[in-house]
Parts: sequence; structure tokens; C-alpha cells
Amino acid sequence: MVDYKISTYEEAVQVIKEVGLLPLSPLIPHYPSLDSITSKEQWYSGSDDDPWMWRARFPVDGVAAYGKFIKKKSILISCELLPFVRAILGSKDTVAKRFNDGLVSREAMELFRLISEEEGIDTRVLRTKAGMKDKEKKKQFDNALLELQGSMDIVVSGTKEKTNVSGEKNGWSSTSFETLTYWSENNHVEQRKIEMDEAKQELKNHFAKICGPESMKTLEKIFKL
Repeated sequence: MVDYKISTYEEAVQVIKEVGLLPLSPLIPHYPSLDSITSKEQWYSGSDDDPWMWRARFPVDGVAAYGKFIKKKSILISCELLPFVRAILGSKDTVAKRFNDGLVSREAMELFRLISEEEGIDTRVLRTKAGMKDKEKKKQFDNALLELQGSMDIVVSGTKEKTNVSGEKNGWSSTSFETLTYWSENNHVEQRKIEMDEAKQELKNHFAKICGPESMKTLEKIFKL
């Protein structure tokens, strides 16, 4: 595996294109993460070279789909690899059908409906519209978002700044969400139906070219290759 060391957004884009799947923090043995290939001093600096700021820029620029897709951890997936990952981790059935079959929680179904109606919706607005603004409902809200990301039904589409009535920045930026289908269409990601066997073979071939035995072993478990 290449020992990547980068310091700019453009270099990060190139790494994502090469590896196809890049966790934000270490997740796979002897495999890069955005955290491991950048300097600790760069993080949370608020500058153009802050990887924490990049995470929202990747999906906006159409470089990678971003979300907590694997083990509730934040992952970046290149547009080239996304259709194959989705074929394995996602579902062929709609969220509505899975809800009717008892496979999706009521909270997740409601959040998915709201996100579908207002693509790019701010987390704060989403929580209010879902009637989950109360403190005791925060866990349900967070779990529903994790559920939808884990099944690859939604992605993080970027961040939105909190502003006051005068339009001035006021507080922390908030995450925004889109359905994966909407994000994929806007970023020209292949939409054809891919069979499971084809997806697994494509991922196996891709990772075999760049990974060592330990990394490959973990990836085989994640994707059941």
C-alpha cells in the first residue's frame, strides 16, 4: 500500500481517486485514512488546508459520496467505486417497501421522506420538521440518520452555516443531507442496476491492486467478498 502524505485539498482528491474508498479516521489495518495521511496541525485550523473543512467540499465538488456508510464511521467513496459499493451495502428495495416489511424504523422513514422532499436539507431544519427537536428525541434522530446512511439511502451533501437575522455567521455549521440517488444523478454517477456478483468482483479486483493482505482481509469482511 502506498504511504500517502498530503497537505492540500487537490492532493486529497487524487488519493480518493486512486484508493476509491477513504475513511476519515483509521478503520482498516495498513490502509490510509484522511486523518493518517495529513498532519495533525492542519486539522481544525479553519484554513484552506484544514481536512475537516475538506470533508464537506468533497461531496459539493462531486469528488466523493460522503457519509457514515460503514460501521457508523465517516467514509468517502469515489464516484467510480460508488455504484459497486452501493450494490453490496445498499438495497434493491425502496425505503418505503422496506418500511412496510418492517426493515426500516418509523423515524428513518420519516426523515427519508423529508430529505426526499427538500434535497440538501439542513440538519437543524430536518430535526424541527420531523418533530424531533426535543432533547430526549436527539438519540432517535441520530440513530435514524445513521440507519439511512448505513443502508446508503442518504449522503452528507455539505454543510450550511448558521446565521442570525442579519445574515451574519452565528454558531457552528450544520450538516446537510440528500438522497444518494439525487446526489448520484447530479454528479453523473452510473445508475445502472449492478448484480451483487459483479459488484463484489469489481471491488475485489480494485482493492487487490492496492492493498496488502491485512487490509484485504478486513475489506473482504466488510463487503463479504
